[in-house]
Amino acid sequence: MQYDRVYSFLISQLETGLPSYLTYHDAQHTKNVIAAAEHLAAAENVTGDDLILLKTGALFHDAGFLQSHEEHEELSCKLARKYLPEYDYSAAQIETVCTMILATRLPQSASDRLSRLLCDADLYYLGANDYPEYAEKLFKEFKKFGMVKTQTEWELRQAEFLSTHHFFTSTAIKERDATKQKHLNDVRRKIDEVLVHHKINKPIKLIEDALMMIIGVLFAGVALKGFLVPNHFFDGGITGMALLTQEIYHFNLAVVIIILNLPLIILSYFSVGHRFSLRMLVAVLLLGVCLQLLPDFKLTADKLLIAIFGGAFLGIGIGMVMRAGGALDGIEVLAIYTLRRTSFTITEIILAINIIIFSVAGFKFGIETALYSILTYFTATRCINYVVEGIQAYTGVTIISGKSEAIKYQLVNKLGRGITVYKGERGFLPGKFEISRDCDIIFTVITRLELRKLKNLVYEADPDAFVFASTIKEASGGVLKRRHQH
Repeated sequence: MQYDRVYSFLISQLETGLPSYLTYHDAQHTKNVIAAAEHLAAAENVTGDDLILLKTGALFHDAGFLQSHEEHEELSCKLARKYLPEYDYSAAQIETVCTMILATRLPQSASDRLSRLLCDADLYYLGANDYPEYAEKLFKEFKKFGMVKTQTEWELRQAEFLSTHHFFTSTAIKERDATKQKHLNDVRRKIDEVLVHHKINKPIKLIEDALMMIIGVLFAGVALKGFLVPNHFFDGGITGMALLTQEIYHFNLAVVIIILNLPLIILSYFSVGHRFSLRMLVAVLLLGVCLQLLPDFKLTADKLLIAIFGGAFLGIGIGMVMRAGGALDGIEVLAIYTLRRTSFTITEIILAINIIIFSVAGFKFGIETALYSILTYFTATRCINYVVEGIQAYTGVTIISGKSEAIKYQLVNKLGRGITVYKGERGFLPGKFEISRDCDIIFTVITRLELRKLKNLVYEADPDAFVFASTIKEASGGVLKRRHQH
C-alpha cells in the first residue's frame, strides 16, 4: 500500500477541487482527522497495515465533497474504489476502507475496531478546546446548504447532537468526553438566554398588538358612526352586509356585525388557525363595544368626503387590526372556505359577494348611493393595502439592454440592490425577425418609491433600454430593506 503517494494525490485534489464555501469540510479538516486517527491509533496500539488502512480511511472519508455534499460517504467510497487500486491496495483492503467511511455517516454506527477509531477521529473536535471555532465553520456550511436558517436553530441542533453523541474508544472518552460535556452546557446556556429573551419580548409584542388592535377598532368605529351610518353609505364584505341589514331592518349595528362574523370566526379556527380566530373574535367584540359606546355623530354631509374619508378611516382601522394578527371583516375567511368547494378564485368570490351587496343597495336606496358606496369600498381597500403592506410595497423590475454591464453597475453600486441576470436574446423585430443577438436580462426587486430613481439610473446608462415593472405581493431575504413588522 503506497499511502504516502495516495496522500499527496488526494490532498492536492482536496486543496484545489473543494468549493470555497466548504468552510468546515475542507482539506484541513481531512488533515486534522488523519492526525486524530494517528493519535488514537497510538493510544489504542494499532500498528502496521491496520494503521495504514485507518489513515487511508481518514484520508478518503470526506473526499465525496469533491462531487457533492449529499450522500458524500457513498461518493467517498466510489473515489476510494476508483483510485486505491492504482496505489497497490487490494480489493479486501479497499472494502475495509469503505466500511470505515460508511461508519462515519451520522448517526455513526461502528461495528469493528478500525471503524470505531475513525468515527472518533472524525468527531474528535467535539471535545477540543477550540470546538466553538469548528462549530462556527460548520454552521456556515449548514446555512449554505439550507439545513439551518438561524443561529438559534443551529444552537438547538448542536445541543441535540452533543447530547446524543458518544465516543467509541476509551481514549477518546477519557480525553474528550468531559470537555464535550462542557461545550454542551455552554450551548444549552445560550439557548436558555435566547428563550429568556423571547419570553421578555413576547409580552411586549402582545401589548403592541393589543394597542394596534384597539386603535384600529376606534378608527373603524369612527368611520361607521361618523361617516357611513348617519349618511346611509355602505361598504363591501361582511361590514357592508351588516350596514345593509341595519339600514333595511333597523337592527342594532353592533349586534349584527358580531352575529354575521361569528360563523366566520368559527370557520377561521379550522381554515386559518386558533390564534387568528381568537384575535378576530376579540377584534369583532371590541368593535361591537365601540359602536355601542360611541354616540351618534355626523362629521360631514358631503357625499364625496364621506366616501373618501369614511372609506379611509375604515380601511386604516381594518388594516391595523390585520397588522395585529386579527380581522374585523370575515369576508376573506368565507372566500377561502368557498374556494375549497368551488372552482372560483378568492377574488371572484369576494367580487360576487360585493356585487350582490351593492346591487341590493342600489335597488333599495338608489344608484347614487350604490356608486358612492363602491367608492367607499375602493378607498377602504386601498387604505388596507397601504397599512398592511406599507407604502414600500415591492416591485419587480426587468431590464433588457445592450449596455447591461453599465446598468448592472448602476443598480448594484448606486441603487444598492441585488440583481439576478438571465441569459437571453434580443431582436426579432418586425421586418428583421432573423436578426437577434445575445443579451443579459436583468431582474431586481425594489420598493415603488425607488422606481423613479431606478429608471433614471437605467436611462442614464442606456436611453433605449426596455424596462417593465410588476407588483410583487411579498418578498424577503437577499439585500431587501427590511420593513418594521408589527
